[in-house]
Amino acid sequence: MSMYSPGSDPNYPPGPSGWTAPPPGHAPAYATPVAAQMGFGDAVRSVLTQYATFSGRARRAEYWWFVLASFFAALAARLIDVAIGVSLLQWVVTLGLLLPTLAVGVRRLHDTGRSGWWMLLALVPFGGIVVLVFACLDSQPGTNRFGPSPKYPSA
Repeated sequence: MSMYSPGSDPNYPPGPSGWTAPPPGHAPAYATPVAAQMGFGDAVRSVLTQYATFSGRARRAEYWWFVLASFFAALAARLIDVAIGVSLLQWVVTLGLLLPTLAVGVRRLHDTGRSGWWMLLALVPFGGIVVLVFACLDSQPGTNRFGPSPKYPSA
C-alpha cells in the first residue's frame, strides 16, 4: 500500500520537481478556454461587416458594445437635429442601424440556443423584458444548431 502526500493526485504522479501537475495538454474538463475579449471597436466593426447576416452567433460583448454605439449614434444625431432645427438625421441613423440591430439581436439569441423568432416577442407588451433577459444570458458552450461558439472556440 502506497501513501500519497497531502495534496497529491494519484492520477498524476509527481514530476521531477515533486509537484503533482497534470501533463501538458490535459486540462480539467471544467477549464474550457475562453476566446479573447472583444473591445468596442472590434464589436462595432464585426456587427457592421455582418449587417444583414442573421445566421451564426454573437457574443454578449459584441451585442452590448453595438447597443452602446447605436445609442451614442442616435444621441449625436438627435443633438445635431435639435441644433439645426430639422428632424432628419435621427431618422437616417435609425433606419441605417435597424437591420444591423435586428441581425445582431438574432445572432445573440442564437448564441443562447434560441431561435431568432424570439425577437418578435419584443412587439408584445412586456415581451421586450424577456428578450432583454435572453440577451443577458451567457453563451451556450460548444457547438449548437446555429454554429460553433465564438466565446468557447474549442469546447
